[in-house]
Amino acid sequence: MTTQTKWLAGLLLLLTTAGVLRAQPQPSGQSYSFSLQQAVDFAMSNQNTVRNAQLDEKAAAYKVKEIVGIGLPQVSGSFQFQDFVELPTSLLPAEIFGGPAGTFIPVQFGVKYNATAAFSGQQLLFSGSYFLGVQAAKVYQDLARKNTIRSRIEATADVTKAYYTVLVNKERKTRLEANLALLKKLMDDTKALNANGFVEKIDVDRATVSYNSLAIEVQNVQRLLDLGMVLLKYQMGMDQTATLELTDDLSKLTFSQPQPNMLKYTDRVEYQLLDLQLRGSLLSMRAERVGYLPTVAFFASLQAQAQRNTFDFFDNNSQRWFPIGIIGLQVNVPIFDGFQRHYRIQQARVSMMKAQNDMLFIQQTIDLQVASARVTLENSTATMDVRKANMDLAQGVYDVAKKKYEQGVGSNLEVMVAQTSLTDAQAEYFDAMYAAVIAKVDYDKAMGTLTR
Repeated sequence: MTTQTKWLAGLLLLLTTAGVLRAQPQPSGQSYSFSLQQAVDFAMSNQNTVRNAQLDEKAAAYKVKEIVGIGLPQVSGSFQFQDFVELPTSLLPAEIFGGPAGTFIPVQFGVKYNATAAFSGQQLLFSGSYFLGVQAAKVYQDLARKNTIRSRIEATADVTKAYYTVLVNKERKTRLEANLALLKKLMDDTKALNANGFVEKIDVDRATVSYNSLAIEVQNVQRLLDLGMVLLKYQMGMDQTATLELTDDLSKLTFSQPQPNMLKYTDRVEYQLLDLQLRGSLLSMRAERVGYLPTVAFFASLQAQAQRNTFDFFDNNSQRWFPIGIIGLQVNVPIFDGFQRHYRIQQARVSMMKAQNDMLFIQQTIDLQVASARVTLENSTATMDVRKANMDLAQGVYDVAKKKYEQGVGSNLEVMVAQTSLTDAQAEYFDAMYAAVIAKVDYDKAMGTLTR
């Protein structure tokens, strides 16, 4: 796999795994000049995943208020109107009116129109399930907050990787363009020498081949740079028509060695999420248990009824409305439910045991991730240091070969070989630097210390 192919594969992998869309339309043609921190801050306000997580957090806050509202007074009003097209008929013993015993006389009672207006209210006085439900709702809200943090961490990691990808390719292109300029001068000088009969045609061809190969590589790196910028804007939630300039200096990037025994599980948001899930399972089991306790509620109702043969309910001169007032206390005591609640408690207990297993598993997973990320970072930084030394040595060899050629004591073949070695060494160095940047981000993420 060529260097360009590896870079392209890496960029496309980041693009397909980022899972980030632009959150909102932005004015076309905007210009931005961002450091890494500014790019991350921009993503926090514009990246679709982060914005949706923040909306989920807001919805969770409303859910808590909804559940709290169950314990507040519940008041409702109603109005009912009835038109008896046919009045209901009752049967009265005929003997009451002097008729034969054992027979009945049909009689219609009532009036054609009936209306009832009512207000009712209820206040929950005691319910163990309600109080635990409020606690569970707050756990749910905390889960939403942690999910927002997790989304911000993922966005920070994606933007950081994409940002440094652009910086690395930009620096690589600068080095290649400098080499290309030197090779162009060497090719032109060789052509002039050949025209004067001092070197053979094969020397010109050799210089031309090297120049053309390097020119193609410069174009390929430029395409990778353009794709990297597209990826960075995509992960930031920035409009692709915007102009973005990166202000951070790649030379100031440092790679500190991982510190042993610095891991805290509680620094990882994944651990915090599972801890909240465990708390939720415990509350669920407790809520089922307190369901055996009675619930107590106070209620009151005020009604007014009116009966008319003509529709004059709202006529001040008509007959009066008759009031009905009720207050009471309702106590519900569960006695036997076919063991349904018992088995719900058992289900909640099983869920809590699974949550405990997940807590143990996430600790093991974090240990593995940290160990793997630490080794990868150490290897990547060590490789980068070696590649840097090799690049410096290759630069020195090239400078010597070029000087000898200019003084007439060396051949252009020696210069071509030195230039090829320098280009390869530079490519290996930038590949190693890119790998080190990715490893650093992954290590910070595994340790739970990635800035967000």
